[in-house]
Amino acid sequence: MENAKEALCLKGKRTSQIVTDIMKDLYDLKKPNAQIMKQKNDILPFEDITLVEKFASKYNASLFMVALHNKKRPHNLVMGRMYEHTLLDMIEFGVENYKGLKDFKVEKIIWGIKPLLIFNGELFESNHEFIRIKNLLVDMFLREEIKKIRLQGLEHVLSFTAVENKILLRSYRILLKKSNTKTPRIELEEIGPRADLVCRRNKFASEDLFKRACKKPKALKVKTKKNISKDTFGTTYGRIHVGAQNINSIQTRKMKGLKKTISEKKSAQKRKNVDDNNDSAKKVKETSD
Repeated sequence: MENAKEALCLKGKRTSQIVTDIMKDLYDLKKPNAQIMKQKNDILPFEDITLVEKFASKYNASLFMVALHNKKRPHNLVMGRMYEHTLLDMIEFGVENYKGLKDFKVEKIIWGIKPLLIFNGELFESNHEFIRIKNLLVDMFLREEIKKIRLQGLEHVLSFTAVENKILLRSYRILLKKSNTKTPRIELEEIGPRADLVCRRNKFASEDLFKRACKKPKALKVKTKKNISKDTFGTTYGRIHVGAQNINSIQTRKMKGLKKTISEKKSAQKRKNVDDNNDSAKKVKETSD
């Protein structure tokens, strides 16, 4: 199984408080699979990606976020990912209507919780750009892959809604309330961050490179073995198929007390003699016919 991908959070030479705060909020949601660099760097990913690739390789991070700000593109947040330590794709978002985690005076989730990702809007299914953005966002917040879900373990929802050229980011805590049935009543409480992400520039990988990057390594492919299974605790069980056996010919009486008595032996011999006589008579009849 593939491990959770690490994300690297970087600040450009010029930033704003809004874009710095939302990157810090996303970093808090991504922890512990994230690192944030406090020092500012002269980074412009769409002009030169070299420095970002260098940092990503150094810190072994396949995902990155860069906070930037200028007059032409205010409150700019760049999200991207690497493939073999080189850029695969990235998207530039303009942050609008931001409200941070600290602005919601409610109980927060425990850090490290795997979020439930919800994508609303037809654009995520029909538009090529939004399909790639969805794929990138899933990579950013997926953590480890799981096969089973426990209802009590669902605590956090990240909702992304595609509207025209924007993605509305919302974050909720799941509350399980009592109901008259076995299934609890679900309520969502907004905990932040909240932001409208305007899609600006993007740089997507070619179809061939994207397919190669999505290809699962052979080492991660689970080879299924017949008649072998594992339980939730990791204990391995094997099933053995035994051929048909003649139970009557198996010697099972090894103890003296379990040996056949003389009368049992005589009766068994009589039955055998009768069977043999019957077989002989049958053969004679068949021959005469």
